[in-house]
Amino acid sequence: MAQNFVQGSIVKLQRIAITGMKRNKPLALSSMKFCNYSSSAQQGSEEAKVAGTVKSVFISQSNDIFTNLALEDWLYRNFDFTNHHILLLWQNSPAVVIGRHQNPWLEANTAVLSEHGIEIARRNSGGGTVYHDRGNLNLTFFTPREHYSRKNNLQLICRALLREWGLKTEISPREDIVSGNYKQISGTAAKLGRPNAYHHCTLLVDVDKVKLGHALHKHNKGIKTNATQSIPSPVMNLCDLNSHVKMEKLLASIGWEYLRTDPYSAEDKGEDFIGKQRGFQFINPTDQWFPGLEKLRAEFASWGWRFGKSPKFNVTRTFRVPRELLSKDELTDQELSITIDVNKGVVEDVLLTVPPRLAAAKGFSGQAQVVTSLRGQQFSEEAITMLQKALSELESPEQTRNEFVVHCMRTCILALEDEKNN
Repeated sequence: MAQNFVQGSIVKLQRIAITGMKRNKPLALSSMKFCNYSSSAQQGSEEAKVAGTVKSVFISQSNDIFTNLALEDWLYRNFDFTNHHILLLWQNSPAVVIGRHQNPWLEANTAVLSEHGIEIARRNSGGGTVYHDRGNLNLTFFTPREHYSRKNNLQLICRALLREWGLKTEISPREDIVSGNYKQISGTAAKLGRPNAYHHCTLLVDVDKVKLGHALHKHNKGIKTNATQSIPSPVMNLCDLNSHVKMEKLLASIGWEYLRTDPYSAEDKGEDFIGKQRGFQFINPTDQWFPGLEKLRAEFASWGWRFGKSPKFNVTRTFRVPRELLSKDELTDQELSITIDVNKGVVEDVLLTVPPRLAAAKGFSGQAQVVTSLRGQQFSEEAITMLQKALSELESPEQTRNEFVVHCMRTCILALEDEKNN
């Protein structure tokens, strides 16, 4: 097998070091070529490019989702892939990663994420939401835009699984990798720009499917938005198909398959072709190696990017008013309705439709715009704090009523919906 043929060379991983950097000048990482692009950088015949193109497998040494997203973006922005194609392999601690045009409150159970310390991140590519943990392998294929081929990349992965473990997998019409029973083992997305492009995908090796289910369990009733919505699919781990599939071996197998594959025809060129490539290289994603990386990481980790980039939406929920908050002559099926308008992650307006009994307090009235202190607040627990403060200032001794309203608002904001308690 290819892995045995070159097993010894995996320990010869080169440390890439910055050799120099000047404003508007090419960046050089050892023998790697980074540059700011111009028309002159794209000169030369296509034949010359093909003949001189080499490939490398980069392995990130970070398990931080924001660092790895920043590394991916840094390479996309700065690396010259004209004659050097890259496969970046990376893993993360538990995280939910949404697409660029998605709504985190719609895609994930934000309360569960907060409770279990699971990060929520927004990537730069489109597509749907995925769950990451250390049982998931992420792959990013970098090429010039004109040589981008998602299909070739997916076929390469399928070929590696077949070569190493005899696993037969397929590419679905949505260009995901699925098992024979059509359960998804890989999701996929892309970023197409000029001059660079990348295709990235996940491979479920031994993911915690229980946590995955809880993290991505959505409560979307009452939410109106034009944000891209994920299409749920049944999933399967590779270890469920073959118990011998382990992360380290998978990483090596896909890396060797990548290095033996022609960068343009996608033809398997055999083991001899591997010796003509740059091989495997551990990557330390820090500012020392990639100047400006920490700034990119801070942007990916910011509330403004993760939540504030969400397309405009509103959420409407109704809640059955507890009997003890109603007078004896009122019907028992009275409801409180809340509509919250959110733009760029910030509350624009709140509309309460309040039953007469609850409306008796100062500041409440049927279908009145109330609690104006919420406007301009982040759609988060911060808004709840402001609501509690506003209600505490109302001239009303009925604290139970105020607590009920706060509970309803918190339920809206945390995207939790329990019909049994409403």
